[in-house]
Order: sequence, then structure tokens, then C-alpha cells
Amino acid sequence: MDFIHNFLNLFLPTISVIAIILFLPPFLFYKLFKSFFIKIFIPTQNLAGKVVLITGASSGIGENLAYEYARRGANLALAARRENRLKRVADEAIRLGSPDAIVIRADVKEIEDCKALVEDTVNHFGQLDYLVNNAGVVQLSLFEDSTDQFSTIRSIMDINFWGSVYCTQFAIPHLRKTKGKIVVNSSSASWFSTPRMSIYNSRIKGVPVESGERCAKAIVESACRGDMYLIEPSWCRVGYWFKFFFPQLVEKCFHLTLIHRPWKRE
Repeated sequence: MDFIHNFLNLFLPTISVIAIILFLPPFLFYKLFKSFFIKIFIPTQNLAGKVVLITGASSGIGENLAYEYARRGANLALAARRENRLKRVADEAIRLGSPDAIVIRADVKEIEDCKALVEDTVNHFGQLDYLVNNAGVVQLSLFEDSTDQFSTIRSIMDINFWGSVYCTQFAIPHLRKTKGKIVVNSSSASWFSTPRMSIYNSRIKGVPVESGERCAKAIVESACRGDMYLIEPSWCRVGYWFKFFFPQLVEKCFHLTLIHRPWKRE
């Protein structure tokens, strides 16, 4: 067994580098050609009359997603825990062009709430075309500094992970009927984890590094094109290159800037 691993340690990196050199240029050319082909010959999906369910729609990216879908004429089901904020978002969405927008007070960490918000959407509109799993929370602290570690961890996982799982499970039968789509907001923290976000990194949701409006527009356009994934803004992928080629340097910088902070007086 040791011989096999020693052989693979030597053989696979060498073959991988050769494969990348040979196949990366034609692959990039294919992606470029495909993007131009889609933009020129394949129109984006018309959202007029479509039914879009958005979780975490009371603020942030979720709120801006509601406005972006509204501008494109979609019917909206807006779900979150803050009903008053949702009503304000729904009113603005209708002003921007949504034919109809309903408000559903729900906590996605509760499985019954997830089931109810999907059922309420279908009962009101008769169908479901888009499920946007956007609801999420973030915690910023060192793991050992948290005084209520397990309750915090459980709450974050229940909202950020199980909330998406529950909603998706209940929505799938309705999405199959309409050949609908599932949109899931994530974050570069999934592959570029940072200190003070250990629990958040384990199941991340979107934390925008640009305006929520611009981020929402990019998400909706990408979903309408049928993209499998989107990195927005695109420069964030540069972080992965540094993480891959210089992992020790990246970790050292993180520890100096986010943990030790030698320049800061205690």
C-alpha cells in the first residue's frame, strides 16, 4: 500500500500538470465560444408570469433579488421572519412591476415552516417556477470565544444548511412540473475559509463584497441563462489561486491580520 501511494504521489501530479497544459487552452476557448453563442443565439428566459419563491427576502441580497425579479415581471412569494419588512419589500416589488407578491412569515430552520411556505406559494399561484434559497446568517468570532458554542452552531446550521434542504425537498415535486430552477446563494468562504468564521465556513451563505443590487442582477441573469454556477464578482476566484499555490502564506497572513494582530494593543 505504501508503494502505491508513493507511486501516485509522484505520478499523478506529473500527469496532471501535463494534462492541464494540453487541455486548458482548448477548454478556455470552448468556454469563450459557448458564452458568445449563448448571448447571440439563445435568449434568456422570460420571467413574465413566472412564480419565484425567495427565502430571506426581507433585506440584503434577498430583498434585491425580489426587486430584480419584479422588474422582469415575475410573481413573488417572499419569505422571512420579519413580516413587517417583508410587506415593505412586497409593496416595492409591485411598484417595480411584479403582478403579484405575497408575504409569508417563516423560519426556515423549522421544517413545518418550510413545508408551509412552499404550499402557500403553490396554493396562491397554482405553480412554482423558481426556488431561491437565500436565507442565511453569519457569525464572526473565534470558536473558543463563543460562550454558547453548541446553541450557536446548531442555529447557524439549522438556518444555513437545513433551511435550504427542507425548502428544496418540499419544492422539488412542484419544480418538476414546471421544469423550474433552484437558485442557491453560497460564498467564496466555502473554499477560501477565514479565521473567526469557522462555523460559517462549514456551510456558507452569500456575504456580498459588492452592492446587493448588482449581485442580485448578476444572479438573476445567470439563472435565466441556465448557468450551473456563478462567481460574482469574478475577481474573487483569484483568492482560490493564492490559496492553492501559496497556502502557508495565505494562512500566515490571515493569522496576522485576523487573530494575532501584533500592531493592536490589548
